[in-house]
Amino acid sequence: MKKLLFTLLLVLGASTSFAQVFFGTKEAIPDSVFNSLAQTPPMGWNSWNKFGCNVSESLLKEMADAMVSSGMKDAGYEYIVVDDCWQVGRDEDGNIQVDPDRFPNGMKAVADYIHSKGLKMGIYSCAGSYTCQGRPGSRGYQFQDARQYAKWGIDYLKYDWCSNEGQNAQAAYQTMSDALKASGRPIVFSICEWGENEPWKWGKGIGHLWRITADIRDVYDCVFDWGGVGIVNIIDKMADLYEYAGPGHWNDAEMLEVGNGGMTYDEYVSHFSMWCMLAAPLMSGNDLRKMDAQTKEILMNKEAIAVNQDPKGEQARRFMDMGEKEIWAKPLANGELALCFMNRTETVWNLDYNWLRNTIYFAEDINMRKNEYKVRDLWQHKDLGTTKTNLKKEIPGHGVLMVRLTPIKK
Repeated sequence: MKKLLFTLLLVLGASTSFAQVFFGTKEAIPDSVFNSLAQTPPMGWNSWNKFGCNVSESLLKEMADAMVSSGMKDAGYEYIVVDDCWQVGRDEDGNIQVDPDRFPNGMKAVADYIHSKGLKMGIYSCAGSYTCQGRPGSRGYQFQDARQYAKWGIDYLKYDWCSNEGQNAQAAYQTMSDALKASGRPIVFSICEWGENEPWKWGKGIGHLWRITADIRDVYDCVFDWGGVGIVNIIDKMADLYEYAGPGHWNDAEMLEVGNGGMTYDEYVSHFSMWCMLAAPLMSGNDLRKMDAQTKEILMNKEAIAVNQDPKGEQARRFMDMGEKEIWAKPLANGELALCFMNRTETVWNLDYNWLRNTIYFAEDINMRKNEYKVRDLWQHKDLGTTKTNLKKEIPGHGVLMVRLTPIKK
C-alpha cells in the first residue's frame, strides 16, 4: 500500500498532496489552521469518569440534550466526547468498526445529532495497538482512522498511550497529528500520554493539549498505587509548567470530577477554581442529566469560567507559598488579574491580606502600589472593596477565595 501511494505521488506530480490521493480531499489542513484551533482551553464533557465503558448512542444524545437544556452550552461548554469502548474491531479493509449494539445508527449519525444542537463531537483512540480497555487502537492505522473520523464529522480526538509497545512518544503523536491534518478536517488533538515523556516540551504544534499526570480520582489529596491522583497532586505538578501553556497549546490537568460525589462542596469549588486559574481544559465528567443545584452552580460559574477562557491565555503561577496556604496569580487581558487564595488545611484561614505590601512580580502591567483595583469575589459574585484596604475573609478548610482585580480608571 505504501509503495502504491508513493508511485501515485510520483505519477501525479509534486503538486498533488498525500491528502488528495489518500483522502480524496482538495488539500490537507495547513499548520497555520491546525495551530489556530483551541485558542482558549477546550470546554465540554467526556464519558469516562462517570460511565467508563457503558457508552452508547442514546447516552451521547442525552448528554447533548442536557448540555443545552441545563445551560452548560450557554456557559461555554461545546464538546461531547465519547471515551473508550465505542469500538469493537476492524473490517476486512482495516476500517475501525463501531459497536453495532450500542451505536445502531453509526457514529456519523451521533455526530450529526450533536452538531444539530450547536455542539461539537469528540472521540477516543490510542497510540498503541490496543486501547486501555483492550479495544483496537490506532497503531498502524493512523491515517485510515483519521480519514474515518473526518467522514463522521469528528471535531476532537483524545489519544491515549496504553499498549504503546515501547514507541517513541513524540514520534507516535506526530504521526497521528500528521494524519489529522491530512484528513482535511480541523480536529482538536488531545495528547493523553500521562506526562510520562514530558509532552509539554514537545507537544506544541503536534497537539493542542497534553495530559501531565496519571488519571484523576474523585478525591482531594491522594496518590493511588495503581496510578490515580487527587486534585492537589495534579495542581502541584502543574505549578512549574506555566511557561508551556498558551493559546492553542495547553497543559491538561485532566477531566473534572465535579458532581461525582467523592468530595465536599468546598473541595469541588477549589477543584474548579484552580482548573480555571491554571488555564486547564474544562471537560466535565459527571452525569449532566442529573445535576443538583450545587453542581450546576460550580460548573456554570461564568465569572470563574471567564478567567479560564481569558484571551491572554496565561497559566496561573504560585505567587506565594506559605506551606498549606497559597496564593496563585493569573494575569488577564486588559491589565486585570485573577487571584486564588488556596487553603489546603482542614481549618478556617482567617485571611487579612495587605495588597500594598505585595507585588505581583511577573505581571509587568500590575502595580498595587501605584494603581487602585476593584476586588471582585467570583463565587459570592460581589465586590469586596479595593486594593487600598486589606482583604479580610474566612476561607474554609480545603476551600478557596477566588477574586478578580480590575483597574480603577481615574
